[in-house]
Amino acid sequence: MNPIQSIVEARKDVFLDELFQLLRIPSVSANPAHKEDVAKTAEMVRDRLSALNMARVEIYPTAGHPIVYAETEQLPGRPTILVYGHYDVQPPDPLDLWHSPAFEPVIKDGKIYARGACDDKGQFYMHVKAHEVLNALGSLPCNIKYLIEGEEEVGSAHLEDFIRPHADMLKCDVILVSDTSMIANDTPSITTGLRGLAYMEVEVTGPNRDLHSGTYGGAVDNPINVLCEMIASLKDADRRITIPGFYDDVIELGAAERSAMAQRPFDYQEYCKHLDVATTRGENGYSVTEQTSIRPTLDVNGIWGGYTGEGAKTVLPSKAFAKISMRLVPGQDHEKISELFAAHFRRIAPPSVKVEVRALHGGRPALTPVDSIGFRAASAAMRDTFDGKTPIPTREGGSIPIVAMFKEVLGSDTVLMGFGLDSDAIHSPNEHFGIFNYLKGIETIPLFHRYFAEFSGKQ
Repeated sequence: MNPIQSIVEARKDVFLDELFQLLRIPSVSANPAHKEDVAKTAEMVRDRLSALNMARVEIYPTAGHPIVYAETEQLPGRPTILVYGHYDVQPPDPLDLWHSPAFEPVIKDGKIYARGACDDKGQFYMHVKAHEVLNALGSLPCNIKYLIEGEEEVGSAHLEDFIRPHADMLKCDVILVSDTSMIANDTPSITTGLRGLAYMEVEVTGPNRDLHSGTYGGAVDNPINVLCEMIASLKDADRRITIPGFYDDVIELGAAERSAMAQRPFDYQEYCKHLDVATTRGENGYSVTEQTSIRPTLDVNGIWGGYTGEGAKTVLPSKAFAKISMRLVPGQDHEKISELFAAHFRRIAPPSVKVEVRALHGGRPALTPVDSIGFRAASAAMRDTFDGKTPIPTREGGSIPIVAMFKEVLGSDTVLMGFGLDSDAIHSPNEHFGIFNYLKGIETIPLFHRYFAEFSGKQ
């Protein structure tokens, strides 16, 4: 057992207990009722960073939720790593599907069950504890800065407004993020690409009030029926999106790149079994791995209208609503796609209804270079802690809009070294994070710092 492993083993119970304290606070950024909880979490993050003997730790208010910033004493000649993470979490709904309360963390089968366990409290907190390990070893190979925000789950609405005027303070050689997954506990991987996002809300209005479905049904168009018809028309029989111009800017992968992707271990039957589905149904001509990483998507995330209470109410509703997200791939711009969607959705509406379309938030796709010092350092660190296995470069289906923005504003590449698994049920009931993964991250991150300093030639 090496010195890092010895420290992690000796302190693992404390590391878990501290994470549990964070997980117990319902820092749901999307719900105004939890504003104080979000602020309380920011204060806890500040206090935990302060315990690392940082040179500076501050909470910065924004027009939304606060940002926590910290930095070590900045020593000339050493490279600087900016660690990004977020302390806010998704809403826990639907609550009745949780096996245990969402904000009362429990350990079951070696996994921590709680909202935010993997996304992203468990993963960003690995960095805090890895810093503690480095302190225990006696020296830091790099200057370290932390930027931990509270609005990632609502689109990081105020992050850019903070970063642009503080670009000098945040200047760094690389940005390190653990908010992604790896293939399996015995198959490490590093994410090199993320999809972008265009998130829309649509409203379809028919009559000026809810109507009796017996008196008016069959004559007056039902907004829910219309909305369903409109949504159904957004994909064709091959599951391709029908919005004109939607695919115009997509950068297609060549045969060689697709062949390389196909080498990633993937068990289709196990995939379906895990999700309890008989089969998948994605865009024709692409594998599941490709459908969930290099192809754009359009999905309904929520739909409502009319009467949904107990019993029956024979109503023809006045309005119907839906939230629709589109995952985007390199080449696509979320603002352009939002405009194309809005124009098309209004165009396909029948004259019997009125349609409103609102863009809620979005973000650009991102690709990170595999020949950078940061990627090489991450690869070497994971190889050391995963029994000599070289991590596989992968593209991930999710979105972290700030990656492209960091590159634009700070000029630095981002390394996406996550330790979650696709099976961790993030954004879903029963979210969890393996204890193995949590501790493995704490063990690996100090090595990233060491290798980054070594490969940079700055030690």
